[in-house]
Amino acid sequence: MTTTLITLGLLVSLLGLAGCILPILPGPPISFLALILLSWVKDWEPFGVFFLVISGALMALVTLLDVIAPGRYAKKYGASKLGMWGSITGLIVGVFFFPPWGMVIGAFVGALAGELVARKGGRSALRAGWGAFVGLMVSTGLKVAYSGSMLFFYIKEMF
Repeated sequence: MTTTLITLGLLVSLLGLAGCILPILPGPPISFLALILLSWVKDWEPFGVFFLVISGALMALVTLLDVIAPGRYAKKYGASKLGMWGSITGLIVGVFFFPPWGMVIGAFVGALAGELVARKGGRSALRAGWGAFVGLMVSTGLKVAYSGSMLFFYIKEMF
């Protein structure tokens, strides 16, 4: 039974890594769940409490940044509040209507639309859309780095 649960945990960890790209799956929380599963199966020996608390805090931070980074980057590239909120709204709407590319397109289009509603010029609106795209790529990179690290630790402690 232990071997089955460890194998299941490995699959969960791989699913967490895939969830960094697939918008319907929350990658970092799934990856963290795999570590919890391995710890539970091995009587809490592989990872200490400190490691699990830090991993959980990082998971929460990466998950939060995944939601706010596109809007923040749009703002950094000159977006107004409408552009920033348009980016976040577009990302969320895009996930549901055109996964997986909808979140990329949605963040860009949302920031662009927000800027046009705020009566900024086309060049400024495009710059804000680009900022939302950059923010999305940064947050995706952070998710992949986190989930990849959790997969590494899982495999390291698996045997």
